[in-house]
Amino acid sequence: MIRTGALHCRRGVVFALPGLWVLAVVVWGLVSPLGPQLVPLVAAAPAIACAGTGRRQCAVLGCCCALVAVLPPGPYGRSGPGDRLGTCCAILAVVGAGYLTSGRGRRLTAELERAKEVALTAQHALLRPLPPRLDGLTLAGGHLSASEGALVGGDLYDAQATPHGVRIVMGDVRGHGLPALGTVAALLGSFREAAHDEPGLPGVLRRLERALHRHLRDRVRTGQPGGADAAERERADAEEFVTVLLLEIRASGEVMALNCGHPWPHRLTHGAADRPCAVAATCGEPLPPLGMFPLPAELSPLALTRLHHGDTLVLHTDGAEDARDAAGTFFPLTGALTEAAHGAAVTPAGVVEHVRDALLSHTRGQLSDDFALLVLRNDREYLPAQAPPAPLVRSCLRS
Repeated sequence: MIRTGALHCRRGVVFALPGLWVLAVVVWGLVSPLGPQLVPLVAAAPAIACAGTGRRQCAVLGCCCALVAVLPPGPYGRSGPGDRLGTCCAILAVVGAGYLTSGRGRRLTAELERAKEVALTAQHALLRPLPPRLDGLTLAGGHLSASEGALVGGDLYDAQATPHGVRIVMGDVRGHGLPALGTVAALLGSFREAAHDEPGLPGVLRRLERALHRHLRDRVRTGQPGGADAAERERADAEEFVTVLLLEIRASGEVMALNCGHPWPHRLTHGAADRPCAVAATCGEPLPPLGMFPLPAELSPLALTRLHHGDTLVLHTDGAEDARDAAGTFFPLTGALTEAAHGAAVTPAGVVEHVRDALLSHTRGQLSDDFALLVLRNDREYLPAQAPPAPLVRSCLRS
């Protein structure tokens, strides 16, 4: 409501500005000994009207300004008929030029709006909104692009309910903004198929690796940025990489993970005196980012943690931790998550909104990298006889 009121107020000021300009020139001319010399200033009013309101207002206000120039009251009468006629012709010339320019500007604006609508639709189709619930999990995701005019950039995430459990991918393509969309599309398309087809996470990760290399070869072959000859093609393959975090949440609540250079997730839990806090995972060194080196022959998923009823897990890209304010201070992601965990009813959507607002406030809207956040809460109900057993492997995420 506040933004709507401010928008209406701004539009009202823009609409009234040309009339206020004419009134100010007339009053100034009446009280100033230089009255006749100020008459040409009314020629600016039609130009202001064309720039801020539209063609109709430009024509109406231009005719009024021409009458002011031809039939000036008071001290304006001291100017000669020739001067008044010349000023009137100048005003009409400004009206004609502004009328034509305004029409062309409106057509270009309409074309730009249509192109923007198509681009936003395509980006929404690429990074689909997460379902609010998926196999007993409550989900919410959010993202911000560092490139102006882009809805999504080089960050990617998705969740799929499969016979093997809920599988989640969170990734970050080298670079950001619109140039990274091709790689994002290739990886998401591969994940959405592999998550259902592959019995284990290692098979999913290998499918993502093949999709990345195939995309890079196709990009070079079609003459897109990355080079056209063999040397440039090799350099492009070596420089392009993606950090990837794969999770598999099983029916028992156990979370298995494969990490290729991506930040580990946070868990919202209760610490001393039952105070909510955010704890980062400490699960050893991840694999190198996808694309930098071939994957090892043996891939063993890690038992990251076990989610009990009501437990919340937060996945993110490094755009959140690396964001800085004007003084160079890093964004306190753990602190923002801890603040979001306060309250009686902590929801994934509320966590996403709180962290996004805090990040924009910290950086004042000047992001240097794309940012993505995915929050999931385990809302599965376990009967006492069906309660999951204690994990056989010690969890990597400790409260």
